[in-house]
Amino acid sequence: MKVNVQKIDDLNAVLTVAIEESDYREKVDKTLKDYRKKANIPGFRPGHVPAGLIRKQFGKSVLIEEINHILQHAVYDHIQEEKLDILGNPMPVEQDNIDWEGQKDFQFDYELGLAPEFELKLNARTKIPFNKVIADDEMIDRYVTDYARRFGTMSYPETVEENAILKAKFVEVDKKDQAVEGGIEAESTIALEALTDKAAKTVLGKKVGDKVVLAKKDFKDDFRLAGVLKVEDEVLENSSYRFELEITELSKLDPAELNQELFDKVFGEGAVSNEEEFRARIKADAERVFVGDSDRKFYQDVRDKLLDKYKFELPDLFLKKWMKTATEEPMSEEEIEEKFPQMKDDMRWQIIENRVIRENDIKVEHEEMVEYTKQMVLQQMAQYGQFPEGMDLDKIAHNVLGNREEAQRINDQLFQQKLMQFFKDTFKLDEQEVTYGEFVKSFYGN
Repeated sequence: MKVNVQKIDDLNAVLTVAIEESDYREKVDKTLKDYRKKANIPGFRPGHVPAGLIRKQFGKSVLIEEINHILQHAVYDHIQEEKLDILGNPMPVEQDNIDWEGQKDFQFDYELGLAPEFELKLNARTKIPFNKVIADDEMIDRYVTDYARRFGTMSYPETVEENAILKAKFVEVDKKDQAVEGGIEAESTIALEALTDKAAKTVLGKKVGDKVVLAKKDFKDDFRLAGVLKVEDEVLENSSYRFELEITELSKLDPAELNQELFDKVFGEGAVSNEEEFRARIKADAERVFVGDSDRKFYQDVRDKLLDKYKFELPDLFLKKWMKTATEEPMSEEEIEEKFPQMKDDMRWQIIENRVIRENDIKVEHEEMVEYTKQMVLQQMAQYGQFPEGMDLDKIAHNVLGNREEAQRINDQLFQQKLMQFFKDTFKLDEQEVTYGEFVKSFYGN
Protein backbone atom coordinates (compact mmCIF):
# COMPACT_ATOMS: atom_id res chain seq x y z
CA MET A 1 0.00 0.00 0.00
CA LYS A 2 1.23 3.46 -0.87
CA VAL A 3 -0.02 6.75 0.51
CA ASN A 4 1.08 10.13 -0.77
CA VAL A 5 -0.12 13.73 -0.71
CA GLN A 6 -0.02 16.07 -3.71
CA LYS A 7 -0.44 19.76 -2.91
CA ILE A 8 -2.63 21.65 -5.36
CA ASP A 9 -1.93 25.01 -3.72
CA ASP A 10 -1.22 26.34 -0.22
CA LEU A 11 -4.74 25.48 0.99
CA ASN A 12 -5.72 22.38 -0.98
CA ALA A 13 -4.21 18.93 -1.50
CA VAL A 14 -5.13 15.44 -2.69
CA LEU A 15 -4.26 12.39 -0.61
CA THR A 16 -3.98 9.20 -2.66
CA VAL A 17 -4.12 5.66 -1.29
CA ALA A 18 -2.96 2.90 -3.66
CA ILE A 19 -4.02 -0.58 -2.49
CA GLU A 20 -2.59 -3.75 -4.00
CA GLU A 21 -4.05 -7.25 -3.81
CA SER A 22 -1.41 -8.29 -1.26
CA ASP A 23 -2.74 -5.63 1.16
CA TYR A 24 -6.15 -7.25 1.54
CA ARG A 25 -6.05 -10.82 0.14
CA GLU A 26 -5.05 -12.65 3.34
CA LYS A 27 -7.71 -10.94 5.46
CA VAL A 28 -10.44 -11.42 2.82
CA ASP A 29 -9.61 -15.11 2.42
CA LYS A 30 -9.66 -15.66 6.18
CA THR A 31 -13.03 -13.95 6.50
CA LEU A 32 -14.51 -16.04 3.69
CA LYS A 33 -13.21 -19.24 5.33
CA ASP A 34 -14.98 -18.23 8.54
CA TYR A 35 -18.14 -17.59 6.52
CA ARG A 36 -17.87 -21.07 4.99
CA LYS A 37 -17.71 -22.70 8.42
CA LYS A 38 -20.84 -20.91 9.60
CA ALA A 39 -22.86 -20.57 6.39
CA ASN A 40 -26.28 -22.20 6.41
CA ILE A 41 -27.22 -22.69 2.75
CA PRO A 42 -30.00 -25.12 1.69
CA GLY A 43 -28.60 -28.27 0.06
CA PHE A 44 -25.26 -28.17 1.84
CA ARG A 45 -24.14 -29.38 5.22
CA PRO A 46 -22.65 -26.69 7.52
CA GLY A 47 -18.94 -26.34 6.74
CA HIS A 48 -19.23 -28.09 3.37
CA VAL A 49 -20.51 -25.26 1.19
CA PRO A 50 -18.21 -24.95 -1.88
CA ALA A 51 -15.64 -22.17 -1.47
CA GLY A 52 -16.54 -20.83 -4.91
CA LEU A 53 -20.17 -20.41 -3.91
CA ILE A 54 -19.18 -18.58 -0.71
CA ARG A 55 -16.87 -16.28 -2.68
CA LYS A 56 -19.56 -15.63 -5.29
CA GLN A 57 -22.18 -14.83 -2.65
CA PHE A 58 -20.10 -12.92 -0.10
CA GLY A 59 -16.80 -12.06 -1.79
CA LYS A 60 -17.72 -8.58 -3.01
CA SER A 61 -19.17 -7.36 0.30
CA VAL A 62 -16.23 -8.77 2.28
CA LEU A 63 -13.76 -7.11 -0.11
CA ILE A 64 -15.51 -3.74 0.12
CA GLU A 65 -15.60 -3.94 3.91
CA GLU A 66 -11.88 -4.76 4.12
CA ILE A 67 -10.93 -2.04 1.63
CA ASN A 68 -12.89 0.52 3.66
CA HIS A 69 -11.16 -0.66 6.83
CA ILE A 70 -7.73 -0.26 5.20
CA LEU A 71 -8.63 3.17 3.83
CA GLN A 72 -9.88 4.47 7.15
CA HIS A 73 -6.65 3.61 8.91
CA ALA A 74 -4.38 4.57 6.02
CA VAL A 75 -5.82 8.07 5.64
CA TYR A 76 -5.89 9.06 9.29
CA ASP A 77 -2.61 7.33 10.19
CA HIS A 78 -0.85 9.20 7.38
CA ILE A 79 -2.33 12.52 8.46
CA GLN A 80 -1.13 11.96 12.04
CA GLU A 81 2.30 10.61 11.09
CA GLU A 82 2.99 13.48 8.69
CA LYS A 83 1.40 15.98 11.09
CA LEU A 84 -0.80 17.42 8.38
CA ASP A 85 -2.82 20.37 9.69
CA ILE A 86 -6.12 19.78 7.92
CA LEU A 87 -9.51 21.48 8.15
CA GLY A 88 -12.74 19.52 8.46
CA ASN A 89 -12.44 15.91 7.30
CA PRO A 90 -10.87 14.28 4.23
CA MET A 91 -13.42 14.26 1.40
CA PRO A 92 -13.41 11.11 -0.80
CA VAL A 93 -13.41 11.77 -4.51
CA GLU A 94 -16.30 9.85 -6.05
CA GLN A 95 -15.49 6.96 -8.41
CA ASP A 96 -18.03 5.28 -10.66
CA ASN A 97 -15.77 2.84 -12.52
CA ILE A 98 -14.60 0.42 -9.81
CA ASP A 99 -14.85 -3.20 -10.91
CA TRP A 100 -15.17 -5.02 -7.58
CA GLU A 101 -15.47 -8.39 -9.37
CA GLY A 102 -12.38 -8.33 -11.55
CA GLN A 103 -10.16 -5.49 -10.32
CA LYS A 104 -7.18 -6.47 -8.15
CA ASP A 105 -5.52 -3.12 -7.39
CA PHE A 106 -7.35 0.03 -6.35
CA GLN A 107 -6.63 3.72 -6.03
CA PHE A 108 -8.63 6.18 -3.96
CA ASP A 109 -8.27 9.96 -3.77
CA TYR A 110 -9.28 12.29 -0.94
CA GLU A 111 -9.54 16.07 -1.06
CA LEU A 112 -7.85 17.80 1.86
CA GLY A 113 -8.35 21.34 3.10
CA LEU A 114 -5.11 22.62 4.61
CA ALA A 115 -4.78 25.08 7.47
CA PRO A 116 -3.03 28.26 6.34
CA GLU A 117 0.49 29.14 7.41
CA PHE A 118 0.85 32.38 9.38
CA GLU A 119 3.09 33.82 12.06
CA LEU A 120 1.43 34.27 15.42
CA LYS A 121 2.70 37.34 17.26
CA LEU A 122 1.10 38.20 20.59
CA ASN A 123 2.49 40.89 22.87
CA ALA A 124 1.67 43.11 25.81
CA ARG A 125 1.32 46.20 23.63
CA THR A 126 -2.04 44.92 22.41
CA LYS A 127 -4.84 46.55 24.42
CA ILE A 128 -7.99 44.61 25.18
CA PRO A 129 -10.87 46.24 27.08
CA PHE A 130 -11.85 44.53 30.30
CA ASN A 131 -15.15 45.49 31.88
CA LYS A 132 -15.16 45.24 35.64
CA VAL A 133 -18.87 45.08 36.41
CA ILE A 134 -19.81 46.87 39.61
CA ALA A 135 -23.02 46.74 41.60
CA ASP A 136 -24.24 50.34 41.85
CA ASP A 137 -26.52 51.73 44.57
CA GLU A 138 -29.64 51.13 42.45
CA MET A 139 -28.84 47.44 42.11
CA ILE A 140 -27.94 47.08 45.79
CA ASP A 141 -31.23 48.77 46.73
CA ARG A 142 -33.12 46.17 44.66
CA TYR A 143 -31.28 43.33 46.41
CA VAL A 144 -32.03 44.85 49.82
CA THR A 145 -35.71 45.17 48.90
CA ASP A 146 -35.81 41.59 47.61
CA TYR A 147 -34.23 40.20 50.79
CA ALA A 148 -36.62 42.21 52.95
CA ARG A 149 -39.57 40.78 51.03
CA ARG A 150 -38.21 37.25 50.96
CA PHE A 151 -37.98 37.18 54.75
CA GLY A 152 -41.06 39.32 55.37
CA THR A 153 -44.31 38.24 56.99
CA MET A 154 -47.80 37.90 55.57
CA SER A 155 -50.76 39.80 56.97
CA TYR A 156 -54.39 39.86 55.93
CA PRO A 157 -55.84 43.39 55.93
CA GLU A 158 -59.56 44.06 55.66
CA THR A 159 -59.09 46.64 52.90
CA VAL A 160 -56.58 47.14 50.11
CA GLU A 161 -53.41 48.81 51.42
CA GLU A 162 -50.00 49.62 49.97
CA ASN A 163 -48.13 46.45 48.88
CA ALA A 164 -51.38 44.46 49.00
CA ILE A 165 -51.88 41.26 47.03
CA LEU A 166 -55.32 40.75 45.54
CA LYS A 167 -56.85 37.41 44.75
CA ALA A 168 -59.68 38.11 42.34
CA LYS A 169 -62.04 36.76 39.73
CA PHE A 170 -61.27 38.33 36.34
CA VAL A 171 -64.08 38.72 33.80
CA GLU A 172 -63.57 40.38 30.42
CA VAL A 173 -66.03 43.25 29.90
CA ASP A 174 -66.88 45.63 27.07
CA LYS A 175 -66.85 49.44 27.09
CA LYS A 176 -70.20 49.40 28.91
CA ASP A 177 -68.69 47.11 31.56
CA GLN A 178 -70.88 44.22 30.45
CA ALA A 179 -69.39 40.69 30.39
CA VAL A 180 -68.12 39.70 26.93
CA GLU A 181 -69.75 36.50 25.71
CA GLY A 182 -67.04 33.84 25.40
CA GLY A 183 -64.53 36.31 26.77
CA ILE A 184 -61.59 35.66 29.06
CA GLU A 185 -62.37 34.54 32.59
CA ALA A 186 -59.87 33.54 35.25
CA GLU A 187 -59.23 33.39 38.95
CA SER A 188 -55.78 34.64 39.78
CA THR A 189 -53.61 36.81 42.00
CA ILE A 190 -52.20 40.24 41.27
CA ALA A 191 -50.04 42.60 43.32
CA LEU A 192 -51.10 46.22 43.70
CA GLU A 193 -47.67 47.31 42.47
CA ALA A 194 -48.54 45.90 39.03
CA LEU A 195 -50.88 48.85 38.54
CA THR A 196 -50.02 52.42 37.60
CA ASP A 197 -50.07 54.92 40.46
CA LYS A 198 -53.34 56.37 39.20
CA ALA A 199 -55.04 52.98 38.96
CA ALA A 200 -53.68 51.87 42.34
CA LYS A 201 -55.33 54.85 44.03
CA THR A 202 -58.75 53.74 42.73
CA VAL A 203 -58.23 50.29 44.26
CA LEU A 204 -56.92 51.41 47.68
CA GLY A 205 -59.57 50.97 50.37
CA LYS A 206 -61.53 48.29 48.52
CA LYS A 207 -62.49 45.16 50.45
CA VAL A 208 -63.35 41.53 49.74
CA GLY A 209 -66.46 41.37 47.52
CA ASP A 210 -65.86 44.78 45.93
CA LYS A 211 -65.49 45.08 42.18
CA VAL A 212 -63.28 47.32 40.07
CA VAL A 213 -62.80 47.60 36.28
CA LEU A 214 -59.25 47.89 34.94
CA ALA A 215 -58.19 48.54 31.34
CA LYS A 216 -54.88 48.18 29.51
CA LYS A 217 -53.73 51.66 30.50
CA ASP A 218 -54.08 50.76 34.18
CA PHE A 219 -51.32 48.15 34.13
CA LYS A 220 -47.63 49.01 34.11
CA ASP A 221 -45.89 48.54 30.76
CA ASP A 222 -43.57 45.79 32.02
CA PHE A 223 -46.36 43.77 33.64
CA ARG A 224 -47.39 40.63 31.76
CA LEU A 225 -51.11 40.27 32.38
CA ALA A 226 -51.36 37.34 29.95
CA GLY A 227 -49.35 35.22 32.37
CA VAL A 228 -51.70 36.07 35.23
CA LEU A 229 -54.74 35.19 33.11
CA LYS A 230 -52.99 32.06 31.75
CA VAL A 231 -53.63 32.97 28.11
CA GLU A 232 -51.35 33.60 25.14
CA ASP A 233 -50.27 37.20 24.50
CA GLU A 234 -52.10 37.15 21.17
CA VAL A 235 -55.37 36.15 22.86
CA LEU A 236 -55.06 39.03 25.32
CA GLU A 237 -54.24 41.57 22.58
CA ASN A 238 -57.34 40.47 20.62
CA SER A 239 -59.59 40.90 23.66
CA SER A 240 -61.26 44.11 24.86
CA TYR A 241 -58.38 44.36 27.39
CA ARG A 242 -60.91 45.51 30.01
CA PHE A 243 -61.54 43.34 33.05
CA GLU A 244 -63.85 43.46 36.01
CA LEU A 245 -62.02 42.23 39.10
CA GLU A 246 -64.09 40.89 41.98
CA ILE A 247 -61.82 40.75 45.04
CA THR A 248 -62.09 37.36 46.76
CA GLU A 249 -59.13 37.52 49.16
CA LEU A 250 -56.65 40.10 50.44
CA SER A 251 -53.16 39.63 51.76
CA LYS A 252 -50.09 41.75 52.23
CA LEU A 253 -46.40 41.07 52.46
CA ASP A 254 -44.81 43.16 55.18
CA PRO A 255 -41.09 43.45 54.39
CA ALA A 256 -38.68 42.47 57.16
CA GLU A 257 -36.93 45.29 58.97
CA LEU A 258 -33.27 45.90 58.22
CA ASN A 259 -31.98 44.58 61.52
CA GLN A 260 -29.69 41.88 62.88
CA GLU A 261 -32.38 39.23 62.55
CA LEU A 262 -32.58 39.80 58.78
CA PHE A 263 -28.80 40.00 58.40
CA ASP A 264 -28.41 36.64 60.16
CA LYS A 265 -31.10 35.00 58.04
CA VAL A 266 -29.49 36.14 54.81
CA PHE A 267 -25.76 35.64 55.49
CA GLY A 268 -25.59 33.53 58.64
CA GLU A 269 -25.34 34.43 62.28
CA GLY A 270 -22.86 37.22 62.97
CA ALA A 271 -21.58 37.48 59.38
CA VAL A 272 -22.60 41.14 59.19
CA SER A 273 -23.60 43.43 62.03
CA ASN A 274 -25.09 46.57 60.49
CA GLU A 275 -26.75 47.89 57.34
CA GLU A 276 -23.48 49.24 55.94
CA GLU A 277 -21.85 45.81 56.18
CA PHE A 278 -25.03 44.21 54.82
CA ARG A 279 -24.93 46.38 51.70
CA ALA A 280 -21.17 45.83 51.31
CA ARG A 281 -21.65 42.06 51.43
CA ILE A 282 -24.45 42.26 48.85
CA LYS A 283 -22.19 44.34 46.60
CA ALA A 284 -19.27 41.91 46.93
CA ASP A 285 -21.43 38.83 46.27
CA ALA A 286 -23.08 40.41 43.23
CA GLU A 287 -19.77 41.50 41.73
CA ARG A 288 -18.32 38.03 42.27
CA VAL A 289 -21.13 36.64 40.11
CA PHE A 290 -20.34 39.23 37.42
CA VAL A 291 -16.75 37.99 37.04
CA GLY A 292 -17.88 35.23 34.67
CA ASP A 293 -19.76 37.77 32.53
CA SER A 294 -16.70 40.02 32.39
CA ASP A 295 -14.50 37.09 31.34
CA ARG A 296 -16.89 36.07 28.56
CA LYS A 297 -16.92 39.64 27.19
CA PHE A 298 -13.12 39.82 27.44
CA TYR A 299 -12.76 36.52 25.58
CA GLN A 300 -15.11 37.77 22.86
CA ASP A 301 -13.04 40.96 22.52
CA VAL A 302 -9.82 38.91 22.23
CA ARG A 303 -11.47 36.81 19.53
CA ASP A 304 -12.58 39.88 17.59
CA LYS A 305 -9.16 41.49 17.92
CA LEU A 306 -7.23 38.47 16.67
CA LEU A 307 -9.70 37.71 13.87
CA ASP A 308 -9.24 41.28 12.69
CA LYS A 309 -5.45 41.00 12.93
CA TYR A 310 -5.04 37.64 11.18
CA LYS A 311 -7.05 37.78 7.96
CA PHE A 312 -5.66 34.61 6.35
CA GLU A 313 -7.66 32.87 3.65
CA LEU A 314 -9.25 29.43 3.85
CA PRO A 315 -10.07 26.79 1.19
CA ASP A 316 -13.61 28.08 0.68
CA LEU A 317 -14.73 25.60 -1.99
CA PHE A 318 -13.49 22.65 0.04
CA LEU A 319 -15.18 23.89 3.21
CA LYS A 320 -18.49 24.40 1.43
CA LYS A 321 -18.32 20.81 0.16
CA TRP A 322 -17.48 19.63 3.66
CA MET A 323 -20.44 21.54 5.14
CA LYS A 324 -22.77 19.41 3.01
CA THR A 325 -21.61 16.27 4.78
CA ALA A 326 -20.97 17.67 8.28
CA THR A 327 -24.62 17.68 9.38
CA GLU A 328 -27.16 14.89 9.73
CA GLU A 329 -29.63 16.69 7.48
CA PRO A 330 -28.25 17.68 4.05
CA MET A 331 -27.86 21.44 3.63
CA SER A 332 -29.09 23.26 0.55
CA GLU A 333 -26.82 25.56 -1.44
CA GLU A 334 -28.77 28.54 -0.08
CA GLU A 335 -28.26 27.39 3.52
CA ILE A 336 -24.55 26.89 2.95
CA GLU A 337 -24.13 30.36 1.46
CA GLU A 338 -26.09 31.88 4.35
CA LYS A 339 -24.15 30.08 7.10
CA PHE A 340 -20.72 30.06 5.49
CA PRO A 341 -19.48 33.51 6.66
CA GLN A 342 -20.12 32.65 10.32
CA MET A 343 -18.71 29.16 9.87
CA LYS A 344 -15.61 30.64 8.25
CA ASP A 345 -15.03 33.02 11.18
CA ASP A 346 -15.50 30.14 13.63
CA MET A 347 -12.99 28.06 11.66
CA ARG A 348 -10.46 30.91 11.55
CA TRP A 349 -10.79 31.38 15.30
CA GLN A 350 -10.35 27.65 15.90
CA ILE A 351 -7.11 27.77 13.87
CA ILE A 352 -5.82 30.75 15.86
CA GLU A 353 -6.84 29.20 19.16
CA ASN A 354 -5.17 25.88 18.29
CA ARG A 355 -1.99 27.73 17.31
CA VAL A 356 -2.00 29.57 20.67
CA ILE A 357 -2.41 26.27 22.51
CA ARG A 358 0.31 24.52 20.53
CA GLU A 359 2.93 27.28 20.53
CA ASN A 360 2.50 28.01 24.24
CA ASP A 361 2.25 24.38 25.35
CA ILE A 362 -1.14 24.89 26.98
CA LYS A 363 -2.44 21.52 28.10
CA VAL A 364 -4.73 19.91 30.63
CA GLU A 365 -3.34 17.03 32.68
CA HIS A 366 -5.52 14.19 33.93
CA GLU A 367 -4.66 15.06 37.55
CA GLU A 368 -6.02 18.57 36.96
CA MET A 369 -9.27 17.15 35.64
CA VAL A 370 -9.60 14.94 38.72
CA GLU A 371 -8.98 17.85 41.10
CA TYR A 372 -11.34 20.12 39.17
CA THR A 373 -14.06 17.45 39.26
CA LYS A 374 -13.63 16.96 43.01
CA GLN A 375 -14.11 20.69 43.62
CA MET A 376 -17.12 20.71 41.31
CA VAL A 377 -18.72 17.85 43.26
CA LEU A 378 -18.10 19.63 46.58
CA GLN A 379 -19.67 22.85 45.29
CA GLN A 380 -22.72 21.05 43.97
CA MET A 381 -23.27 19.25 47.27
CA ALA A 382 -22.75 22.47 49.25
CA GLN A 383 -25.56 24.10 47.26
CA TYR A 384 -27.92 21.55 48.80
CA GLY A 385 -26.40 21.88 52.25
CA GLN A 386 -24.73 18.47 52.06
CA PHE A 387 -21.32 17.98 53.69
CA PRO A 388 -21.00 14.19 54.11
CA GLU A 389 -18.01 13.01 56.09
CA GLY A 390 -15.71 10.28 54.79
CA MET A 391 -16.80 10.82 51.21
CA ASP A 392 -14.37 9.28 48.68
CA LEU A 393 -14.01 12.24 46.35
CA ASP A 394 -11.34 10.53 44.25
CA LYS A 395 -13.67 7.64 43.47
CA ILE A 396 -16.56 9.98 42.64
CA ALA A 397 -14.32 12.09 40.38
CA HIS A 398 -13.08 9.05 38.48
CA ASN A 399 -16.65 7.81 38.05
CA VAL A 400 -17.66 11.19 36.62
CA LEU A 401 -14.68 11.23 34.26
CA GLY A 402 -15.53 7.70 33.17
CA ASN A 403 -18.35 9.25 31.16
CA ARG A 404 -16.70 10.30 27.89
CA GLU A 405 -19.03 13.26 27.24
CA GLU A 406 -18.65 14.56 30.80
CA ALA A 407 -14.87 14.16 30.65
CA GLN A 408 -14.77 16.11 27.37
CA ARG A 409 -16.92 18.88 28.86
CA ILE A 410 -14.62 19.22 31.88
CA ASN A 411 -11.54 19.12 29.65
CA ASP A 412 -13.01 21.93 27.51
CA GLN A 413 -13.80 24.02 30.60
CA LEU A 414 -10.24 23.70 31.90
CA PHE A 415 -8.80 24.57 28.50
CA GLN A 416 -11.07 27.61 28.41
CA GLN A 417 -9.85 28.72 31.84
CA LYS A 418 -6.21 28.29 30.85
CA LEU A 419 -6.68 30.17 27.59
CA MET A 420 -8.47 32.94 29.46
CA GLN A 421 -5.60 33.27 31.92
CA PHE A 422 -3.04 33.16 29.11
CA PHE A 423 -4.75 36.04 27.33
CA LYS A 424 -4.98 38.05 30.55
CA ASP A 425 -1.28 37.51 31.20
CA THR A 426 -0.30 38.29 27.60
CA PHE A 427 -2.31 41.35 26.66
CA LYS A 428 -2.60 44.76 28.28
CA LEU A 429 -5.98 44.94 29.96
CA ASP A 430 -7.74 48.28 29.55
CA GLU A 431 -9.85 47.94 32.70
CA GLN A 432 -13.06 49.96 32.93
CA GLU A 433 -15.67 49.98 35.67
CA VAL A 434 -19.21 49.73 34.35
CA THR A 435 -22.61 49.09 35.87
CA TYR A 436 -24.38 45.88 34.98
CA GLY A 437 -26.84 47.82 32.82
CA GLU A 438 -24.00 49.43 30.87
CA PHE A 439 -22.30 46.06 30.53
CA VAL A 440 -25.41 44.36 29.14
CA LYS A 441 -25.86 47.18 26.63
CA SER A 442 -22.25 46.92 25.42
CA PHE A 443 -22.29 43.10 25.26
CA TYR A 444 -25.74 42.38 23.93
CA GLY A 445 -26.56 45.71 22.32
CA ASN A 446 -29.91 46.27 24.07
